[in-house]
Amino acid sequence: MGVTSGSRPGNIRRASGTGGLETDVIRVGDSIEGMRALPAGSVDMIFADPPYNLQLDGELHRPNNTRVDGVDDEWDQFESLQAYDRFTRDWLAAARHCLKDDGTLWVIGSYHNIFRVGASLQDLGFWILNDVVWRKSNPMPNFRGRRFTNAHETLIWAAKSKDSRYTFNYQSMKALNDDLQMRSDWYMPICAGSERLKDKDGRKAHPTQKPEALLHRIVVASTRPDDLIVDPFLGSGTTAAVAKRLRRRWIGLEADAEYAEIARERLARVRAVDDPTLVQLESRREAPRIPFGRLVERGFLAPGTVLYGGPKGQWTARVRADGTLVSAEAKGSIHQVGAQLQGAPSCNGWQFWQIDVEGNRVPIDVLRQKLRAETN
Repeated sequence: MGVTSGSRPGNIRRASGTGGLETDVIRVGDSIEGMRALPAGSVDMIFADPPYNLQLDGELHRPNNTRVDGVDDEWDQFESLQAYDRFTRDWLAAARHCLKDDGTLWVIGSYHNIFRVGASLQDLGFWILNDVVWRKSNPMPNFRGRRFTNAHETLIWAAKSKDSRYTFNYQSMKALNDDLQMRSDWYMPICAGSERLKDKDGRKAHPTQKPEALLHRIVVASTRPDDLIVDPFLGSGTTAAVAKRLRRRWIGLEADAEYAEIARERLARVRAVDDPTLVQLESRREAPRIPFGRLVERGFLAPGTVLYGGPKGQWTARVRADGTLVSAEAKGSIHQVGAQLQGAPSCNGWQFWQIDVEGNRVPIDVLRQKLRAETN
């Protein structure tokens, strides 16, 4: 298998804990053999955009009789569904070999293949976390008018096993979504305009180039800076471009030398975010623990301050000097008092209790975040 660099030799890195494995490279050759050659358990995340086995039947033309530039390349053609299934099982098994126990795999497909891929994933022991629907804002119309317009593709996000302690940057996903919980239906355009790579004749350099926005969300959701990402079907290099920009390590495997060269030229133009702190992600679970009493010690809340609980502020309690609360009915921690007042088995006191700030009530968690920021 030939090996070529996706960046200048001086930019190649060696991942720690993986026997000096070279990263930030494109390796030209068979993707299955390429993953088998990687050290076992060395990869944090795999993004796979495998052949879809589209099973096209003849040429497709628009109403004006111009030919649709579809995917009819040899690499997307298999002699039977059984042959495609064997190929799928082989590359998934190779992916499982190199993936860390706490790593995750993303695979994208259409109705032609994604259900078969999903079954093979489960058969091999992967644990499906989500199926994500990528709703395309600008899909190709159904020119023949015999079916619904194919306006989405499906991504499967899977952990290596049910017990994997996988990475999910929940707060970052909320931040990307205007502080609302990110849903599993993602609405964004297909790759077009200036982002679409063209060859010297002005034609698509790769027929299935994915938009960087899609990969940005995936990388931010499920990896950390310096994690190793592998794309076994690199194509035009979208995964590597996003990984490089967000300061992740990456390895791209690509069987077609021409596509590899396209990706290499693209990556030469990509610059990593210059300030490493801008790509650091911190979950609330990993943030410094701030006990409620610390707010009292630091003067963020004075003893005697009245807190309001419930959506309408129907419950009240006063802050004590030791960081506990007291109400007419209960006494204890912010969580215990909140639970007792509601008659509930538990309560997240940080969200349940609110403080009056200039006539507006805000959760006391806002004060915790302020103190946490000062501590950091």
